[in-house]
Amino acid sequence: MKEGQDYTRGSGNVFADVGLAQPDELLAKAELVRQISAIIRQRRMTQAQAATLLDIDQPKVSALLRGQLSGFSSDRLFRFLNALGRDVQILVRIKPRSRARARVTVSAVARRRAVQALKMASSRRRHLHEISSRSNLKHHGKPSQLDSECDADITSP
Repeated sequence: MKEGQDYTRGSGNVFADVGLAQPDELLAKAELVRQISAIIRQRRMTQAQAATLLDIDQPKVSALLRGQLSGFSSDRLFRFLNALGRDVQILVRIKPRSRARARVTVSAVARRRAVQALKMASSRRRHLHEISSRSNLKHHGKPSQLDSECDADITSP
């Protein structure tokens, strides 16, 4: 520490800063729990209601919401998010050369962005179908190329 400085800059991962084992995994699990907690709060669910939905008992919901991660695997947290109506997508990428170590991170798509993407794709689908019907391009009950293109827009990052 420099003279006159009474703090140490953190690494961005509190679990690493305090010397815990597997800090990236702990940080990822903490973010998953933060997402679960936010959904429960948004839905104004009681812990008992959340317990029923997640198929666990209420004391475990309480422990989860207080950040006690030790009893919950990442896979189990994924299942909780699925039960709460969220898709979980795992993305594997090459580590940039600028970083010494590979890491594990969790990113959540903001609901607003996801809704906007769906609206844009739906609007595009309507527009393309209007063009298609004007030029008498009928697909006779089968999915059209236009449908495939629009579906790809919805699922593309």
